[in-house]
Amino acid sequence: MNKSLRLSEKWFRRGLWLVALVFASFLIGLGGTLISNLPKVERSYTLEDFEARPAAQQARDAIKLAQDNARAANDVLAQAELKFQVAQSNSRTAQDTFSNWLSTRHATMRSDQDQELIARTRTLDDIKAAERRARALVEAQQQAALNARQGQEAAQRQLNEIQQEAGKKLQSARRSQELRVFLYRLALTLPLLVLAGWLFARKRKSTYWPFVWGFIFFALFAFFVELVPYLPSYGGYVRYITGIIITALVGRQTIIALNRYLEKQKLAEQQPDVARREELNYDTAFARLAKGVCPGCERVVKLDNQANGFCPHCGITLHDNCPQCQARKSAFARFCFSCGAPAASGMK
Repeated sequence: MNKSLRLSEKWFRRGLWLVALVFASFLIGLGGTLISNLPKVERSYTLEDFEARPAAQQARDAIKLAQDNARAANDVLAQAELKFQVAQSNSRTAQDTFSNWLSTRHATMRSDQDQELIARTRTLDDIKAAERRARALVEAQQQAALNARQGQEAAQRQLNEIQQEAGKKLQSARRSQELRVFLYRLALTLPLLVLAGWLFARKRKSTYWPFVWGFIFFALFAFFVELVPYLPSYGGYVRYITGIIITALVGRQTIIALNRYLEKQKLAEQQPDVARREELNYDTAFARLAKGVCPGCERVVKLDNQANGFCPHCGITLHDNCPQCQARKSAFARFCFSCGAPAASGMK
């Protein structure tokens, strides 16, 4: 804030800067709401949108059928294994009983027990046959469960291939969608940035400068916060190239502005002393003096040196004497600080 401003004017300016910030905040809120809704103009893609529908549905139906068959086979297998365990237990028990009886038969060598031996042997054969049937049933259900599992795995592999191909198409579609949404954002924010640049160049010191600066803040926020983070990357190439282009453009304009400023300063330093001081704004001159620099060329000077009446760099008058009381004063002051007389060579 310039030290030469009146106290009330300083507070008015601070209030106007607050107005600019509040105005910018409301614009940012409105712009953010609008930009956040831009992706809604595009539909949301899913993996199913890019699948080969008939083949994918057939694979899913095959997986479901294989899962049902596997569940049924496992249920029957569990029952068959239980029956097989019972048959094995009966077979072991019958075998043990027959072995014990046969040992007794050999010990007694009684011929009247030959018919019983035949009957016991037949019974044992029947029990063994039941065990073999139970085992065959278990093996059949194990084969059925294996077939169902292999069928499910084959259908799952087919579905995975379909989904992998669909995933590539989905990724490509989302990249295209991301680029379109970015172009929507760019089409909205770039004109705002261009308008903000025009306002900065032409209207930043106008009567309604708070609204101008508020709009400038909003445009900068919309471009660098609402647009730049959504810039497509494509492996970093787009962002780096865009950064290089923006940096080159900003650097070029800065160099041009610097050269223009230096040329303007050279032309100004060639003008007469009175003409140069008349072209300087009163507040600008005292703001530069408060920073310890020459108001004309903006180089550092020692203003507290009583013998320093002129700038040693550009030759502009820094101090003179009051025509009425001869007090030493700033050459840019409108009135003498000692007697209050108007300065003959003061700023207009």
